[in-house]
Amino acid sequence: MRRAGVLAIMFYGLLILASAVPTRTASAAGYCPNPEHARPAKVPAELVPALAAAFGADKDAVRNGGFVRCVGGKLMGCYVGANLNCDKADMRRSSYGAAAWCRDHPGATDIPMAATGHDTIYAWSCKGSHAVPGKMIMKVDRQGYVADNWKELH
Repeated sequence: MRRAGVLAIMFYGLLILASAVPTRTASAAGYCPNPEHARPAKVPAELVPALAAAFGADKDAVRNGGFVRCVGGKLMGCYVGANLNCDKADMRRSSYGAAAWCRDHPGATDIPMAATGHDTIYAWSCKGSHAVPGKMIMKVDRQGYVADNWKELH
């Protein structure tokens, strides 16, 4: 009897300890051990609900425009919609689209992203007929993606 009581206490103690240890989400645990998942890939069907919840988006839309990747042990998701870019950020300080805009709109103080692309990290303007990158308007993560476009999935 006494040995059974000690074993029961040890068992319950391990249960309490195990529940206190932080773990990755079930989705990340199954997806992120694979090093090939460090690059964005089309969202697998089993991760669609988590991605839809993270962006407050419709599951069908996310299924068609969602991507996932692993950063460290974290499962990250991005949804192409509302002008979000899931590819690498454009960090170049020259832009063909901005240059074309400035030829047509010399002196413009603002160049729309329709001309520069939604992946640029700069606010662009025209100095005469030349495109000039301004302040950085998007933060880039260590892998070169627009940080705010990617959310951790739970």
